[in-house]
Amino acid sequence: MSIEEKMSIDERRKYLHKMRIRYWQAKSRAERSKLLDEMEAVTELHRKSLLRLIRGELARKPRRKQRGKNYGAEVKAVVHVIAESLDYPCAERLHPNLVWMAEHLRQHGELNVEPEVLEKLKQMSVSTLWRLLPRTERSRLAYRKSRPGASTSMRQAVPVRRIRWDEPQPGHFEVDLVHHCGISSDGQYVHTLQMVDVATGWSECAAILGRSYLVMQDGFQRILKRLPFPVLELHPDNGVEFFNAFLLKFWKDTLKGVQLSRSRPFQKNDNRFVEENNFSLVRAYLGYQRLDTAEQTKVLNQLYDQLWLYHNFFQPVMRLKEKIPTDDPLRPKRIYDQAQTPLERLCAKDVLSADQIHQLQALRAASNPRQLRRSIEDLITQLFALPPAQEGVTEDVRQTIGLWQASQLPHQS
Repeated sequence: MSIEEKMSIDERRKYLHKMRIRYWQAKSRAERSKLLDEMEAVTELHRKSLLRLIRGELARKPRRKQRGKNYGAEVKAVVHVIAESLDYPCAERLHPNLVWMAEHLRQHGELNVEPEVLEKLKQMSVSTLWRLLPRTERSRLAYRKSRPGASTSMRQAVPVRRIRWDEPQPGHFEVDLVHHCGISSDGQYVHTLQMVDVATGWSECAAILGRSYLVMQDGFQRILKRLPFPVLELHPDNGVEFFNAFLLKFWKDTLKGVQLSRSRPFQKNDNRFVEENNFSLVRAYLGYQRLDTAEQTKVLNQLYDQLWLYHNFFQPVMRLKEKIPTDDPLRPKRIYDQAQTPLERLCAKDVLSADQIHQLQALRAASNPRQLRRSIEDLITQLFALPPAQEGVTEDVRQTIGLWQASQLPHQS
């Protein structure tokens, strides 16, 4: 307990029990008055309340009628199923999505929700939801720092800036590469190419083997084929895998009119949205184990196809709404908006046609989040059951290229 917290009722009663003995042993009215002044200052109770407590019974009496529970086992079971389906988000993210997710899971046969339970879900507060949520927590692992490359003239030609945290227009993407090298960065290994839209939280991931221009281009092509809205800006860090003549030409030819920017060297907060998602969307599922074969890259892309649907369509996220200045200019008070899925935020923006919105909403209506989560767990098990690369045997990256052309991605714009 913090030393600044107020005394609890039990602590106050214990204190008054000791002071009562001194009060009745006092020989003068002035001495008793001083003791009352002291008790008033310590307990912050009114003088008359103190006299009534001292003259009465200090032991607390049980309630004559105990208040029953408003939310029984049925409500708690429904909350647990919804939380498990969405991979246990916090109560603030889960609260505004309880009712529609309960109805959604009922349509897919995962829940049998009675009207009374549904009504209680509508009345439930965030604090009550915190108490009902199961106590689960993902393991926290340290993020491996990548080694920055040398500055080049091509990189210096790209302006340094930060995308605004309150950017209203979808299409401004922070870009990063996650290394799956294990404890050693020797040799060739798998990377995750990730793009996160600042305005909506929409996330795109693609697995690539190595960092050559060939696989980087293939990763971007895979993402662009699935992305339902146009790219206005790409904002990577200063890695040479992003700033080379081949990839710059590809961006110029494929994404005509796209704005390029980059973060400041050694300033990871310039890419704060994608850096945050490096854990929640990649490390939380894959950890820090080494992946280094073509077969692992293929399975990992199958996993990302499922996570694309799971996170963008069902995972509610909270976005920063306002910063209020405080006495410390480096620590403003942050106000967050109501949790919504990236799909809901995207549909609220004026970037999709009515047909695209209908197509995406139909895809969510036809998808079962619990089944998606089971598929994700099965693919993770399958991924780590694959053997690692054999020493002295070179993996052919061409086996991982162009597979998105023949495969049916969850959505193809």
